[in-house]
Amino acid sequence: MEKVEVLILRNLLYNEDYLRKVIPFIKEDYFEDSQQKIVFEEIFNFVQEYNQLTTKEVLCIEVEKRQDINDSTFKEITKFINLFEDVPTDFQWLIDTTEKWCRDRAIYLALMESIALADGKDQKKGRDAIPSILSDALAVSFDTHVGHDYLQDYEERYELYHRKEEKIEFDLEYFNKITKGGIPNKTLNIALAGTGVGKSLFMCNVASSVLLQGRNVLYITMEMAEEKIAERIDANLLNIPIQEIGDIPKVMFESKVNNLAKKTQGQLIIKEYPTASAHSGHFRALLNELALKKSFRPDIIFIDYLNICASERYRGNSTVNSYSYIKAIAEEIRGLAVEANVPIISATQTTRSGYGSSDVELTDTSESFGLPATADLMFALISTEDLEGLGQILVKQLKNRYNDPTILKRFVIGIDRAKMRLYDCEQSAQADILDNGKEEEYDYEETKPKKTFEGFKF
Repeated sequence: MEKVEVLILRNLLYNEDYLRKVIPFIKEDYFEDSQQKIVFEEIFNFVQEYNQLTTKEVLCIEVEKRQDINDSTFKEITKFINLFEDVPTDFQWLIDTTEKWCRDRAIYLALMESIALADGKDQKKGRDAIPSILSDALAVSFDTHVGHDYLQDYEERYELYHRKEEKIEFDLEYFNKITKGGIPNKTLNIALAGTGVGKSLFMCNVASSVLLQGRNVLYITMEMAEEKIAERIDANLLNIPIQEIGDIPKVMFESKVNNLAKKTQGQLIIKEYPTASAHSGHFRALLNELALKKSFRPDIIFIDYLNICASERYRGNSTVNSYSYIKAIAEEIRGLAVEANVPIISATQTTRSGYGSSDVELTDTSESFGLPATADLMFALISTEDLEGLGQILVKQLKNRYNDPTILKRFVIGIDRAKMRLYDCEQSAQADILDNGKEEEYDYEETKPKKTFEGFKF
């Protein structure tokens, strides 16, 4: 019976449709036999240079030119090549068989590499690389999508325009307005605020509201302990001032938690990491572990907060500047959002000059301007003595890929720090600080180009 490797090489020689379909996905390392590996190398090199099928004669000539084989090996290879015959094979079966062979070989090689890493035999990579090596091998497939054909794929594009995008809604009216109904998957959303203004409070409030929507929430903290985050969420969801949570009887606390469990089908997992010790690779491993051990897949991820994450790309003791380091963290976390197909909400600090400012700008982002360049949505949370006295906080849009950021540039929301809760409040009373506070409606007629010579008569 013909081995799969021989079947593949034979069809690479005679079947052009098969060749163009599979050649981008086959690697020479997949071939265990050295002769088969040499034959594949020559086929691949010929196709790369001439973009067409090769022949047995050409293969024999190219193999003869090689300096890494002796005469006896050359004779064995030419004998092997001359055995190839053009035998018709079902195309789809051939594709499916080749894809399975590629995946099996990739997994085998990944396992061997992982064992070597576990034994400390690779000086360039550490054991942290094992999960990504295995996941890459498991993801091997013949993906034929090479881009969107603008003229040919118009139907697909039209359906996309009219398909309702899945979004995570806020429980705050004006946040839903500026994001056109909530935040979509595969995005990075950043709250910018000074120390003590309410970054963690904002994330705990949104996490609580998403849980009540029946969705799964993963909250990763590197600033506060897991228990402290859970305490803030308790204050929000159980409607108890945070100072009084420790005073209520266990029976009452248990009753409130049980009643809450009946209201939602979602789960909330809080995971703590030491400050500046975890990066996107650790978060990816956590997602895999939660999926395996708890069958838990989050619908949204909170990271508290971005600046105290580590970078998977750069070591903590490297001499890279803060701009590149924070930008790398932002890019890696946004990449995780794309890979996991979820929105990620995180936060960052203002600079010293932005801490006391009542009009924070993008330039007030601490450490790296590369962070706002990467984020999909970025907004500032601003607190002043006057606003604090009213129990309110000012939100200012800084960057928005979902909507026009000049619409509702500033607005206020109510804040109840005792119960760690945000709520909608009246905007009209704050007209002096909301220069763009009024709601603006999108009017298609106003956006149409004016006909300059309309009504002109010859």
